[in-house]
Amino acid sequence: MNSTTTCLAELGLSSASLLQLAFSAFTAVLFIQSGLDKVFNWKSEKDFYTQHFSKSILNGSVFLLMPVITLTELSAGLLAAAGFFQVLITGNTGFGTAGMLCAVAGLTMLFFGQRVAKDYKGAAVLVPYFLMAAAGLWVFTMV
Repeated sequence: MNSTTTCLAELGLSSASLLQLAFSAFTAVLFIQSGLDKVFNWKSEKDFYTQHFSKSILNGSVFLLMPVITLTELSAGLLAAAGFFQVLITGNTGFGTAGMLCAVAGLTMLFFGQRVAKDYKGAAVLVPYFLMAAAGLWVFTMV
């Protein structure tokens, strides 16, 4: 055992736990900020999405879809935050896993919307976030 491994063991943290903490912290920041941005800037966000989807099959559905994506983002962020503390305090991974699942679902919804709106650059920007969320899900469930 090297000194880093010994130090982590003394803290009760494994390498897997450190990865879980990192993924849950990043996911919490990303999705809590994004969800709260939609909550506090509802009208401007709604106007943006209404215009963004005006020439797609999603035209007219923003009033239904925006609350869904907002709740999904807030759920992902809050569950990931709870997962951070759950891993840190108990070593359990239930909340973190649920947070990563919500993150994957939310990013898939956003990706779908960008593709339908033919905003291919916007869709491409989401790919690294999706890969991060998928890797986080793997770390929470497979490690």
